[in-house]
Amino acid sequence: MKTPKFLLPVATAGVLALTLSACGGGGGTTSSGGGDAAQGLDGRGPITYVQGKDNSNVIRPLIEKWNAAHPNEKVTFKEQTDNADQQHDDLVQHFQAKDANYDVASVDVVWTAEFAAKGWLQPLKDKMALDTSAMLKPTVEAASYKGTLYAVPESSDGGILYYRKDLVPTAPKTWAEMMSMCSIATANNMGCYAGQFKKYEGLTVNASEAINSAGGAVLDKDGKPSLNTPEAKAGLENLTKAYAGGQIPKEGITFQEEESRQAFQDGKLLFLRNWPYVYNLATTEGSSKVKDVLGMAALPGLTGPGSSSLGGHSAAVSVYSKNKATALDFLKFLTTEETQKFFATQGSLAPVLGKLYDDKDLVAKLPYLPVLKTSIENAVPRPVTPFYPAVTKAIQENAYSAIKGEKTAETALSDMQKSIESASAGQ
Repeated sequence: MKTPKFLLPVATAGVLALTLSACGGGGGTTSSGGGDAAQGLDGRGPITYVQGKDNSNVIRPLIEKWNAAHPNEKVTFKEQTDNADQQHDDLVQHFQAKDANYDVASVDVVWTAEFAAKGWLQPLKDKMALDTSAMLKPTVEAASYKGTLYAVPESSDGGILYYRKDLVPTAPKTWAEMMSMCSIATANNMGCYAGQFKKYEGLTVNASEAINSAGGAVLDKDGKPSLNTPEAKAGLENLTKAYAGGQIPKEGITFQEEESRQAFQDGKLLFLRNWPYVYNLATTEGSSKVKDVLGMAALPGLTGPGSSSLGGHSAAVSVYSKNKATALDFLKFLTTEETQKFFATQGSLAPVLGKLYDDKDLVAKLPYLPVLKTSIENAVPRPVTPFYPAVTKAIQENAYSAIKGEKTAETALSDMQKSIESASAGQ
């Protein structure tokens, strides 16, 4: 996905929380903490922090602050590109090479399970433990694998429903209520609703949100695919029926984040599902037609707030680092209240500390925080599976076919189920 100036650093992915068996290791460690994970625990000295492109100039000032206070444990910033796939591949390459110079890495929450399963991330327990009690629970769950914390939540994200408050005085709380308001869109010669329905990661997000928000689940409580249910069918049919009926405009099947944002800002949509970054652009860009009438609410669900995808990044320590004591202190630094406020105000990054969403000064600067808190609290954690590429492909291909009317929702979900079962078996 594109990375606008104010975009939270999210590689939007599905909402699965898969707990499938780990794939083969990379010569590192396991959650038991043996091998490389037992080395360097008391090591102190210079470390390197690896992260994608610092578009908002947030990380550099923080590292300068750290270095001024820790002259013997300075942090060097290794800046990657702004392409999530390239970031992932760069980390894989260095982890496979057991590079001790990639001490701390920013990992998209969708990568945590893969890297942990391969033994590349330091378990954050025992001597490496840190307190996560003040953090929003879904962010901690997304940084964990098989019950062990492998990264510390650094920034979060959740889906938001944007709407025209000049045309809709009160935001819809349910999907049915929102669909009933589409007559307002028709009367004003605009499309009713759009999300991200092109065949890419954004569709995994939107399809998963639809299923979960209708009371279904991609997985059951035992972590097995659970798509052949009336609830999952109802969720996917919410999208297929809206597209067939024109409530989702025909061009919506081509929308990614930016196309949908632009359509909403141009006055072509009544409702939009997107990420919090839209607030900044929709209220500041000169061409925006919604800057003075922008409403924000939690995603609509079956009887109340729906289940958003959980986005964001976590910071993880490499098992190959020689200075893990310093690395742990740096993780704690990234999650202090002061640092989290800086992330929010300077980079529009959603905090992981729950109390900041009720901070009056912060809310005055970022009015969407209370809505975003509701979104994150109702979010389903991101995938915890080493087989994510196969899983997201199954969701994208089948949901896309269903929305276009090439398959029934029931057939699409059945095919999705079979493909995820094959992925979980490593086939």
